[in-house]
Amino acid sequence: MRRAFALAFIFAIVLTVGFAPQARASTSEFRALWVDAFGDGIFNDAEVTKLVNAAKAMNINALVVQIGRRGDCFCNRASMPRTQAGITPRPYDPLDAIIAKAHEAGIQVHAWIITTAMWNASWTPATLRPRDPAHAFNQHGPDPAYQTEVRMRPGYDNWLGVRYDGALRETTSSAANWFFDPGHPDAAAYIAEMYLSVARNYAIDGLNFDRVRYPDPDTLYTAWPGDNAWGYNPVALERFHAATGRTDRPLPTDPQWSQWRREQITGIVRKVYVEAHAIKPYLRISADTITYGDGPQGYGGDWTLTRPYRETLQDWRGWMEEGILDTNIPMNYKREHCTGTVLPSCLGDQRTWYEHWSDFAKDHQYARSTTIGAAIYLNMVSNSVVQVRKARAPSSSGATGIGWVGYSYRTPDCFANPLPASAECQPKRNGDTSRAELIRALTQPSEYDSVLPPVFATPAAVPDMPWKSAPTRGHLAGTVTTNTGVALDQILVQVRDPETDAVIASRLTDGSGYFAFVDLVPAKYKVFVPDDARVTGKRVALTTVVAGGVARVSIAPFAKGAEGKRPPKDRTPTFVPAEDPNAVEELPNGER
Repeated sequence: MRRAFALAFIFAIVLTVGFAPQARASTSEFRALWVDAFGDGIFNDAEVTKLVNAAKAMNINALVVQIGRRGDCFCNRASMPRTQAGITPRPYDPLDAIIAKAHEAGIQVHAWIITTAMWNASWTPATLRPRDPAHAFNQHGPDPAYQTEVRMRPGYDNWLGVRYDGALRETTSSAANWFFDPGHPDAAAYIAEMYLSVARNYAIDGLNFDRVRYPDPDTLYTAWPGDNAWGYNPVALERFHAATGRTDRPLPTDPQWSQWRREQITGIVRKVYVEAHAIKPYLRISADTITYGDGPQGYGGDWTLTRPYRETLQDWRGWMEEGILDTNIPMNYKREHCTGTVLPSCLGDQRTWYEHWSDFAKDHQYARSTTIGAAIYLNMVSNSVVQVRKARAPSSSGATGIGWVGYSYRTPDCFANPLPASAECQPKRNGDTSRAELIRALTQPSEYDSVLPPVFATPAAVPDMPWKSAPTRGHLAGTVTTNTGVALDQILVQVRDPETDAVIASRLTDGSGYFAFVDLVPAKYKVFVPDDARVTGKRVALTTVVAGGVARVSIAPFAKGAEGKRPPKDRTPTFVPAEDPNAVEELPNGER
């Protein structure tokens, strides 16, 4: 049925009068390291102790620890299987271990999970597949009826991302990723539960989205430069057709198709934000966001022309405006020594790009916060200190972020980076040596920094989130299903004033019939499903939003005929060990 597609992209009206980025106390600053799960960090208790000691010596107050790589978990109590990487056997729980030791040292732990990656080894031979039969790749990857060739499963059981040309992996490499398609309702629900199960079961301080986007283009697949060619899972295409009334196979450049895919990612972020708030209101929800190339300043100030928005379909500026992140962590992975001159490993004026993206992120915090992410693995220690100071400085318009995050603990500078680097980063050395130098540069007077005092000379507290610690707004969430419990996908929901019937906010449900609105003024509201050819009968509910709370509504009209998609299957969390323990990232997320 044809419906006005514009309705799909009506965003909630968020009344932000009086909201502004908070002033930062001199003793308050977010100082963190990303701790990736592809090397030393949390594989055993000794590594955890070493990690915490290094963070403490660096006056770091938060660790963004990767616990989810590709459909697995470096933990024992989550909806995805325990990793089959070479961690200490049960009962050891890497996430429990880092939480206990970090909290004892006064350091926060934020659980970092890759959002859309499902697996990264070949389908054949079968020994390369996850060992846990409950792993999402075994349950919803290629069709097991064909053991020697790759074919997609039929119908809803197929969760794989599909490229326009039919490819199922990002490159031809044997270690290339397979992906969840965010436009598949069951896959999207599974992704959200990965995060929420960790929030329920662990004493974490925050959840951290990574790769919360569609896959990067393959540099060898040049048919659609500048646009994203992923998202062609048959179920996703069927939903797009239902939303628009179209019947064609849209091109990757199609604006309507691109915006529909963008909203699938946004819907996952929104659901995790609201539902995590309902579980533990104090959790900081953050995302590692893309900053490929130059910032909007290089595109006439137009965010929609930038590579993150067009190429990865990640609208992180929109997430900040809506308020569905607490902290944006732009992965501003730029080499300070690259200034536009022709040097090995240098592409473009990366020093200026770093400044542009830092300014843009600080200027677009809305009612939330931003802390700048930097690539210490691409820089010499002295240049990393320069980038820390730029991250802490006000933007050209005077806006300040809340701190700095460095990638990564394991690779503290370009000398410890095993990948080819510029001549300035030779000879290579081990991570321990580089880390000791970084600690000294950040905390003590040294040859790396002529400015005093050193950037992290004294400890600092993690900044408060006043919208959570002293809330003046509340959230609203609910579902629309038929009276028999079938989810109503992409049906319009309006939030109205119960007295005047004025529409305050509108959006479509996701594939499970779920919807949510954030930062509503505390008040009574009417939630209404307007006339729709699919349903009849009761289409309204009244609710009261309170500051800091999540109001719940459930609307269940009668279906007209065979409408709606079947509900997502209930999935029982599995805790049996399962992933490729020796996989090496070809390029860390955020680096091209």
